[in-house]
Amino acid sequence: MLRTFQPVRFLPRTLVRYKSSAVPDNAPTLLENEEWLGTLDDNAAMAHDANIESKNTIFDKHQTKNERFPVEIKSTPPDTKYIKVQSSLGNFTSINYLRQYNKHNHTQGNFVDVRIIQCKSGNGGNGCISFLRDANRRVGPPDGGDGGDGGSVYVQAVEGMNSLSKLKTRYVAGDGQAGGARQLDGSRGKDILITVPKGTVVRWCLDPKVVREMVEEDMGKSSQPALKDILSNRKLDVDCYGRSKEDTTPKYIQLFREQYPAGEGWLFKDKTKEYHEDKDWFRKLNRNVANYDRSLDINEASKDKVPLYGIDLDEITEKPICLLEGGRGGLGNMHFLTSVIRNPRFAKIGRNHLESFFMFELKSIADLGLVGFPNAGKSTILNKISNATPRIGSWEFTTLRPTIGTIMRGSGQETFTVADIPGIIEGAHLDRGMGLEFLKHIERSKGWVFVLALDDADPLKQLQVLIKEVGGMEKIKNKNILVVCNKADIDPTNPESMNKFLRVQEFARERGWDSIPISAINEENISVLIDKMAQCAKSIPK
Repeated sequence: MLRTFQPVRFLPRTLVRYKSSAVPDNAPTLLENEEWLGTLDDNAAMAHDANIESKNTIFDKHQTKNERFPVEIKSTPPDTKYIKVQSSLGNFTSINYLRQYNKHNHTQGNFVDVRIIQCKSGNGGNGCISFLRDANRRVGPPDGGDGGDGGSVYVQAVEGMNSLSKLKTRYVAGDGQAGGARQLDGSRGKDILITVPKGTVVRWCLDPKVVREMVEEDMGKSSQPALKDILSNRKLDVDCYGRSKEDTTPKYIQLFREQYPAGEGWLFKDKTKEYHEDKDWFRKLNRNVANYDRSLDINEASKDKVPLYGIDLDEITEKPICLLEGGRGGLGNMHFLTSVIRNPRFAKIGRNHLESFFMFELKSIADLGLVGFPNAGKSTILNKISNATPRIGSWEFTTLRPTIGTIMRGSGQETFTVADIPGIIEGAHLDRGMGLEFLKHIERSKGWVFVLALDDADPLKQLQVLIKEVGGMEKIKNKNILVVCNKADIDPTNPESMNKFLRVQEFARERGWDSIPISAINEENISVLIDKMAQCAKSIPK
């Protein structure tokens, strides 16, 4: 079947291939079938419980680096099959999907930076039960083809997108078609490609309905429950897997598809299941084919996993990345012709789909991020230095969504981008205000620009509070920092106004930061500010 793109599948670097999965191609002869069936011995069954050592190079390339959450390891192999980890419920959902409990329900425009999406791959098509018919033979040898593989779900970061608003809530790949007579294989199910903006992180998450049930259960146990506390205190158990069977550090979340047990999944024609199970020749065949089913279980488990901390699409991806693999097509009856079984009136059904929820979170990539209290003048500054047109007003919380502006510095000079996020207030780390919800949009920035208002009674205290709310000195030690004192035009002749800036300047100098007074509304010192911002955006401190 023709493909419109060349996907990247998450195949391990060393994928263990068992002889039991090397099915003869179309038009197998009786000898080829017997040779294949002869390889389905107990040695393949021993591999059923083996861990497959693998390291997915595509996963490693797109794994998140610094945006990791704490997990507690409860048990590891060989005590348990998988690495059992426990972490807070809030790490596997979005507060945006708990709006009835969230007091920060603010929107502006059609900007959407978080979506939880249900994804489902396709089922494999069933194998066909058919026999060759021609003018000289009423019933010839079996010629039933294999079912087509189910479609897969892919994700790709592309240019030209800046929001997740156009994503659907559910994506379902097509099922593979059943095999046909004359050894015709069924067509492959239609693949699904989800395109997202650069800067999107894709993580496994829980069904929002299940999360709401958990939250409602915990809220009923407390008179004044805080949503943040519930999401932090409620723990979730997750089965994980490391880089190899010896590695006890969780790296991947293991996904599970509902699958028929080994030795099941047969289609019968004319004769019943009970009739075949009563025959010695079928029981012997089924013991071997059960080992083939187990090898498929192992191969599926090696691919049905996603990074614990998410897939970071911080760059444009040249090829789509597979999130969920489709089910494999079932075997047609042409594979079961042997010297003992001359008329196999049975075939295998297709393998089942894989279904899961994923959280798509857009983390804008700007060179600099503006951080400040509400009404400090961040949006005005962005408007004066760039081509952005953020919402500007004299009231607090004018900005309700992130805005990114591009600063053009003239011919021969590099451009850079600046992101403006909603204002942060004191106590934001205690779930007050709304600025911390958007801090993710400047987490990747090379530098942060703290914007202070000189008309405040104590701008230095403002700066100290902002540092605390964004995570303290530990959080910002790897960022370039520029301190901007805005509204320097207010009461400029008062010596106390100058003293306010000098105290801030001394505080910044002690930490190796640069600082500058400006008046954004009067466009005073703006050109110097742009030069200092350009320097701040150049490189991350060691």
